[in-house]
Amino acid sequence: MRSSRRAICRYLSQPLGPTFDTMPLPRLRTARYARAWLLGASRFEDEEVTLDRGDRTVPATLTRPARARGPLPGWVVLHGITRRGRAHEQLLRFTRALADTGAVAIVPEVPEWRDFKLAPTLAAPTIVAAIRGLRDSGWALEAPVGVIGFSFGAPHAIAATARPDVAEHVAGSVAFGGYCSLERTIRFLMTGQHEWGGRTHRVTPDAYGRWILAANYLTAVPDYAHADDVAGALRSLCSHSGDHNIYSLDPRLDTLKVELRRALTEANRPLFDLFAPPASQLPDPRRADDAAEALAAAGRRAEPAGEPLPALASVRLPVHVLHGRHDALIPYSEGLRLRGALPTRTWSSVTITQLFGHSGESGLFSLLRSAGELPRFVAALRRVLRLV
Repeated sequence: MRSSRRAICRYLSQPLGPTFDTMPLPRLRTARYARAWLLGASRFEDEEVTLDRGDRTVPATLTRPARARGPLPGWVVLHGITRRGRAHEQLLRFTRALADTGAVAIVPEVPEWRDFKLAPTLAAPTIVAAIRGLRDSGWALEAPVGVIGFSFGAPHAIAATARPDVAEHVAGSVAFGGYCSLERTIRFLMTGQHEWGGRTHRVTPDAYGRWILAANYLTAVPDYAHADDVAGALRSLCSHSGDHNIYSLDPRLDTLKVELRRALTEANRPLFDLFAPPASQLPDPRRADDAAEALAAAGRRAEPAGEPLPALASVRLPVHVLHGRHDALIPYSEGLRLRGALPTRTWSSVTITQLFGHSGESGLFSLLRSAGELPRFVAALRRVLRLV
């Protein structure tokens, strides 16, 4: 596999210029990013810093090229709802590859998101604090920065750029694997179905997403107000999966499900089974659709900002949307809808690709089975890197 990656790197670099060092700057950045992602960045420095978010201090990681000599283009990167937060290995790999392009990136921690709390309103103050941290570090140019959001953080990172206190410091935003409709996303996670262009698509969904959503919103559903123990059990399941890096559909989690189920009241065990059946099964289809509708309504009541559509209507800065075609956590149709929700006067692009996804992937580039998509993805990456 490593030799295959090297071959792809040669493919990326050869057409872009007579030598690597004399490529035009956008192509040089793209080639450097691709090389660093595929082979591992080796010329970077990580620095731990502390940010004042307003309501609390939060840690952040500042990543820059090793032996950098002056201010660099800057990026703010928001993680998603993940136990590992800014320490997620794919996120580390991403930001270190960004540093290899000659940029500085700051990844602020959102502690609430690490604890599986769906708190979308924290995106904007976190971005403001991170921009301030970039400026205070002395490593970022006095120029607009780029904002990148992953997964749950993606639509809220985009929406934050509509705020005047953010927009004045930002050149544009990038969304990787974001959602547009809370209800459609929940319905997909419960049923495995999503729709685009009049066609219904069926995928085995990553159960991790429905565990998180139910842990947050289950007791806000009137019929499930008594189900605190189920919500707590699902949160424990998320924590164990994240702490031990076990994919949600791995049968190794079935033993834990049995233990958590045993501790519930007998009346609530069928509800737990709906959200966390054995790895080989999908939720009961007769109940999943109704549960999705109730959970989405509860989510809108509990946290209105969790539905990003209204805020997206005010975005004016450029937006790039990238989404994995086989994403099992948030379907690719949400990436298309995310781009479609932006005002027509907002410059935006969308790239749907087989080259990465939330889960079950060997890496961003599934090169051996998707090499035909590589040129298009490289073009999208080049557009992203031109933001700053």
